[in-house]
Amino acid sequence: MLAHRHAASRAQLHDQIAAFIAHDASPSFTTDGDGAISYQNRAALERFGSRGGETLTRALAEVFANPAAVLVRLQNKAASLGAAREDMVTRRGHVRVCVHEIGEDGYLWRLEDMVERQSGSRGAETLSLPMLIATRTGTILFMNEALRRIVGERVKSLDRIFPDLPLRSGEEHEVSGAEGPVRALVAEVEGPGGRREIYLLPSLQLTRPAASDPTSFESLPVALLRLSAEGRVIAANRAARGLMGAVENEVPLSEVLEGLGRPVADWLGDALCGRTDRRPEVLRVRRPDREIFLQVTLSRVMEDGRPGLVAVMSDATQLKTLEAQFVQSQKMQAIGQLAGGVAHDFNNLLTAISGHCDLLLLRHDKSDPDYADLVQINQNANRAASLVGQLLAFSRKQTLKPRILDLRDTLSDLTHLLNRLVGEKVTLSLGHDPVLRPIRADKRQLEQVIMNLVVNARDAMPEGGTVRIETENLSLVAEMKRDRVAVPPGDYVIVKVVDEGVGIAPDKLAKIFEPFYTTKRTGEGTGLGLSTAYGIVKQTGGFIFVDSVQGVGTTFTLYFPALDYGSVDEPEPETAPAARRTESNPGEGVVMLVEDEAPVRAFASRALRLRGFNVIEAESGEEALRLLEDPELVVDVFVTDVIMPGQDGPTWVREALKTRPAVRVIFVSGYAEDSLQDSQAKIPNSIFLPKPFSLVELTSTVQSQLQ
Repeated sequence: MLAHRHAASRAQLHDQIAAFIAHDASPSFTTDGDGAISYQNRAALERFGSRGGETLTRALAEVFANPAAVLVRLQNKAASLGAAREDMVTRRGHVRVCVHEIGEDGYLWRLEDMVERQSGSRGAETLSLPMLIATRTGTILFMNEALRRIVGERVKSLDRIFPDLPLRSGEEHEVSGAEGPVRALVAEVEGPGGRREIYLLPSLQLTRPAASDPTSFESLPVALLRLSAEGRVIAANRAARGLMGAVENEVPLSEVLEGLGRPVADWLGDALCGRTDRRPEVLRVRRPDREIFLQVTLSRVMEDGRPGLVAVMSDATQLKTLEAQFVQSQKMQAIGQLAGGVAHDFNNLLTAISGHCDLLLLRHDKSDPDYADLVQINQNANRAASLVGQLLAFSRKQTLKPRILDLRDTLSDLTHLLNRLVGEKVTLSLGHDPVLRPIRADKRQLEQVIMNLVVNARDAMPEGGTVRIETENLSLVAEMKRDRVAVPPGDYVIVKVVDEGVGIAPDKLAKIFEPFYTTKRTGEGTGLGLSTAYGIVKQTGGFIFVDSVQGVGTTFTLYFPALDYGSVDEPEPETAPAARRTESNPGEGVVMLVEDEAPVRAFASRALRLRGFNVIEAESGEEALRLLEDPELVVDVFVTDVIMPGQDGPTWVREALKTRPAVRVIFVSGYAEDSLQDSQAKIPNSIFLPKPFSLVELTSTVQSQLQ
């Protein structure tokens, strides 16, 4: 009796659902747990004919290749969550397959045509742009007619089409055509269920787009940007504008995308010179309304004999592999914002403290009873500045000066200092690959990373032992995934710092790079050493990992992208001169000092006047421009803060240089230099002096600009 009522209730439920979907415009089916079709609505009958008693897998076989795996995956997900959906590329175009669980052993399936994703409302089969769908292992599930015409036949694996696997999105590859090999730019889009949508983009269509051609730059279903050699957007196609919103022509890419630890302009420069090896980067779109992350791959192209770049982009916002990283990045971003704010305000305070201390030291000699106290104030102000620098290193907001380095020379120069750091109980051992390849990094920051790791290794061996530093070349043929990070294929230089210490507990390994986290006792460390190392390595473009076994020891492994042998570095960029220990010669000239912080302005003006300069003070850019309206006023150097209320430093300086183009400029700031870099590049005769600066650094920099 109970079973009869249950069957009647189930039949009534299916009848109600059938009545509800009967006139739905999208093809809909109901199936049992084995996939057998029990009902089709009118739209399903018109498209597929009567399929009563057949399985849904057989019915959908004419729509897309290998539907069984997709349907099983969706049905299992619906059984646990109640509903599931997946977007598929089919011969008719893009289709969304939705499934809902009904009752205990029934399912409702619905196929929605996603017309908005089709090129001119045409399906993948009729799209004149060559494309295919493949699995992660390289099995081809579908080839459209345009690609079959090039290849000459249907093939089952990617290696039959591309002899130079693996494919790299945004890079040219050779295609085995029926009439001989041809070259094409490959764009790959991540599809659902691990499927890969691969499009072939002839270079001619990228450099000579025709609006009427459905395969033109504008109509391609892959998001593309064309960039000038200066990093400005020349054109964005329809798919790119759909991801990023409206993009104005001639706007610098750094104003559209953000997310690299270093300036976007540097990344573009590396791509133009071929140093990035077309590795994709995940960047954030600068949109105030919502968070959008893009995976961007840059490819160098030639147009009318001039170099340029093509950016191939895909939406990375919903990639499941980035979910855990995004949670961690939010924590790091919060610390980074805190570090940036602390750096600016704290560096202003430190400039005033150390600056006025310098002024006091000028009036006291070593025999004065107060001299030792003033030296202590000065030294502790420098220690505080170093702590701020560590915060900036963790948040990847510091200014790096990357150069081409041979790690064997760098570590050899550092050996004497490292031997002093490890003490008498610990032995330092170095081992190098005899043909080690060069890398590109900031030497001073890299030395700080090595010193932090060696000091930690020393502290882990209170009874003594050996710390080994080893280097080697490594070539990754396939992507290496570890600790929620994917290291792309390529050539790397590996640095290992190995100790024989007490090791790190497994539950602490996941937190080891977090700021202010330390396994040492209170007062023995700030907890910023490893987070600083992490920030420096990541900003350099490398990776850092840790392996540890309690009672055996710990190994830190650093991966740096390798350069070719014999790489030659570019000339040193113009920067503020290093501080001289001897006093500067008396200065001659007129300096306009613009600084909104009164203590900093008071110190800087007194320091410059002591060196013989005439100083005109202003507390804002607006006041400086009012003073400059006097045509009789002669100014040789502008010294200005970057971030100020009202007009910032670059803004008022650009306005002032319209009538006084010969004036030299010194920008000072408590923020990192990359916050100014794009603006400074447009201002001639300008250099950057970071806060906190000493009396000698300030006067030497002004004297250098005058000369």
